[in-house]
Amino acid sequence: MKPIDRRGALRAGAAAALAGALATACGTAPRPTAPMPRRPAPAPVAAPAPRRLPGQPAEIAHGPRDRPRVALTFHGQGDPALARTLLGQAEKAGARVTVLAVGSWLDTYPDLARRVLDGGHDLGNHTQRHIDVNAMTETEALAEIEACATRLRRLTGSIGTWFRPSRTQHAAPAVLRAAHRAGYPHVLSYDVDSLDFTSPGAPAVVRNVTGSVRPGSVVSLHFGYPDTAAALPLLLADLDRRGLRAVTTTELLT
Repeated sequence: MKPIDRRGALRAGAAAALAGALATACGTAPRPTAPMPRRPAPAPVAAPAPRRLPGQPAEIAHGPRDRPRVALTFHGQGDPALARTLLGQAEKAGARVTVLAVGSWLDTYPDLARRVLDGGHDLGNHTQRHIDVNAMTETEALAEIEACATRLRRLTGSIGTWFRPSRTQHAAPAVLRAAHRAGYPHVLSYDVDSLDFTSPGAPAVVRNVTGSVRPGSVVSLHFGYPDTAAALPLLLADLDRRGLRAVTTTELLT
């Protein structure tokens, strides 16, 4: 074995250190890479605006009867956890729904407006305070509708796709005129009532719907009731067995 040249090794190490120092001083050493600037997140896309549908009446209760589609429409109010559960159940089954939100509910839970839209659902106006809108004058009804529309526009960029009057299935003439003045060409009614707000139990909610539903039906349901959350998977399964697909009201009518 050759003897180790310790002096030579020390001289080589010193030379390497000196070369590194000179390279740094002369600016030839690699420079740290500057972090890439972050791009701002894209602004949320504005929600769809109301549309005038040729051939449809001022108050719409159902869609075409010759296509295997139905619209499940939810009055947007109540426990936000139940609302998220219902939306998740619909999405898991490949269904899309329509949510008619109460303005005061959006004041308390503003994130739910975007949650509805991000799930591919329709979002609409169900008045600001959810009181008997048919008992109001046209001026009072207009104020109630526009107050909710203002919340929707602030949260989503749109006044919502649909308007449904509160505490009634059918709108009085004054409410129809007020809705039109507020920017809604049509008022959305329904032809099937689940009666879930009476808390009859999940099996009764399912029977109330399946006993009357047919192609083109618009079904009235509610957020905020545990019976509805328990019934929805069963209801969606029954619709699927019948060959009926749950779609948004916009898809049902266009």
